[in-house]
Amino acid sequence: MELLERYGIRPEVAWLGTLVAGVLTIATAAVVFTERVYYGFLWRYFWGPVEADSQGVDCLVYQRTSGDVVPGATAAEGCARVEGVFVAEPGYTVVSTISYILVLVFMLGGVYLLLDRFDLSPYDRFFYALVPFMLFGGALRVVEDSFVAARAAGETPAIEFPASAALISPFIYFTVFFVALSSFLVAKYLAHAEITETFYYPLAGLGVGWLVGTFGYLLYLSRTNDWITLHPSILVIVVGIATASAALVYLGVDRFDPATNAGTGLMGLVVVWGHAVDGIANVLANDWTQLWGLGEYGAKHPFNQAIMDVTSAIQGGPEIGGIYVGTAWPFFFVKLLVPVLILAVFDEEFFEESPRFAVMLLGAIVAVGLGPGTRDMIRVAFGI
Repeated sequence: MELLERYGIRPEVAWLGTLVAGVLTIATAAVVFTERVYYGFLWRYFWGPVEADSQGVDCLVYQRTSGDVVPGATAAEGCARVEGVFVAEPGYTVVSTISYILVLVFMLGGVYLLLDRFDLSPYDRFFYALVPFMLFGGALRVVEDSFVAARAAGETPAIEFPASAALISPFIYFTVFFVALSSFLVAKYLAHAEITETFYYPLAGLGVGWLVGTFGYLLYLSRTNDWITLHPSILVIVVGIATASAALVYLGVDRFDPATNAGTGLMGLVVVWGHAVDGIANVLANDWTQLWGLGEYGAKHPFNQAIMDVTSAIQGGPEIGGIYVGTAWPFFFVKLLVPVLILAVFDEEFFEESPRFAVMLLGAIVAVGLGPGTRDMIRVAFGI
């Protein structure tokens, strides 16, 4: 920051210049070194997984000798990683996860510079107003899952790839961000024009509207098609267990270590709840969908899969003492513990010195748990 001030460069200009330079550098490298940079990195870890997800296939294979991209089911190598091919599978990898974290940190810097131009107080109400958008993001991701289910049923989805990529990670985060930003600007205009007394009520209302509209579309599909069916008990189970467990954890922390909750207040409860939804939705999706006859759902994230693999190795399978417990259950407790450890950082001093930055970080922390968790919960609830 001191270097920028020395040369009279505004932080916004520096951030935007870095973004443009980075995009141009990557794009140029992808054109000049197409096979190594584009297919070997960008396609393999980012675009290929999105395309494979949209097609509902186990993997896509880029055959370097012919330059063809084919589904793994039609490739001689299958999904095996062998010499002469690049394989892209749906979901995340260690490489893509680290890359997304770096991009997230950079983009948060830009968001902070943008929000610094607005009055966001009271900050806690701004935080609460953003929660519906996180739920909306998860529901919107399920809409793309419905496109895959429609294609598998022999029907034409409402949106075809590559347009549907806007609803698949990581691009859906940008989609939801622009929807939330547009809603925020509308809400601020309403408050500035004195049409409403505050901006956070219309902001929250717009978020709820987006969520209801998206979930309503999925309900419409379930009423008009036999390849998608709502199982409301799944929604009740996930939300019920997540709410009860988050409340117990929050109250327990408040009882034995009140300093952890002092800075965030009830915002901390939302953080724990958001990740509890992710935790229980993962456990249910990976281990218990057979109760509803919904088939199998696999872990999309390497960290989730690693926990399941370690648990299976320790237990010797999905049973303990002959009783089926699954292998994903430790993930639920991890998703309760980690938010508490994070909240310990957000003490009262942190909020007093940087309330805008603190709320922005809390929002991001909730989003990376509640968004995917909502997607898993709603996807399983509709059986797609």
